[in-house]
Amino acid sequence: MTPTNTALITGASSGIGKELARIHAQKGGDLVLVARSQDRLLALKQELETDYSIQAFVIAEDLSTPGAAKRIFDQCEAQALRIDVLINNAGFGGHGLFGERKLEDEQAMMQVNMAALTELSHYFVQGMKTRKQGKILNVSSTASFMPGPLQAVYYATKAYVTSFSQALAQELESDKVTVTALCPGAVHTGFVEAGGLDGVDIWKKAKSAQSVAECGYRAMEKGELVAFNEAGLKFQLNWIIPLLPRKLVLKISRQFMEKS
Repeated sequence: MTPTNTALITGASSGIGKELARIHAQKGGDLVLVARSQDRLLALKQELETDYSIQAFVIAEDLSTPGAAKRIFDQCEAQALRIDVLINNAGFGGHGLFGERKLEDEQAMMQVNMAALTELSHYFVQGMKTRKQGKILNVSSTASFMPGPLQAVYYATKAYVTSFSQALAQELESDKVTVTALCPGAVHTGFVEAGGLDGVDIWKKAKSAQSVAECGYRAMEKGELVAFNEAGLKFQLNWIIPLLPRKLVLKISRQFMEKS
């Protein structure tokens, strides 16, 4: 990492993003905190600056709005903030049959989970390439390894994130820039409430946001391609699921998303 060691984190006001911000601040790094809620961001800024004597900058933006990524980049440029670490954490899901969900909700999900992540990566990777140094952490999901009936668009967006991250990592290898896809299973965050996933059994055994953030940050520091926070899930997704008939995989995947 560079001496300035400034990290930009999207979705920083809660959950995994908030824990990643704390980890980076503990290590003495400055931060650019991005989320929709300015009040929450300002409270986090005060906490981190007081506890760790770092600098934190706040950018309140809604990534579901087209053009948000460019506005974030322009604000960083205007304040001469050099981003050494980009953490694309913002994302959300939604439960239900695709044909019965609102199209605008699915479009917003694609904008946040894929488009904004891609745009931010494109804007900030230019400086990293020039400096021959930088790290990108994209928060994906174990959902990226199979189709997801009852969360069809969400699973597809995460498949994009995992694929894009690995391809970009290979392209940037000669530029000394690493890209890591963090693929956690169920996590205790506001994701369940926001996505209408109350009653889905797999969230009863969800891991803490802090433990997932620690796993992702360690993997990013090492420059790993893909990071899992659960060894059992990693084994199943890499060695069992690919060998099963596709229709059986779809049936199992749907059962995971059924509400009790």
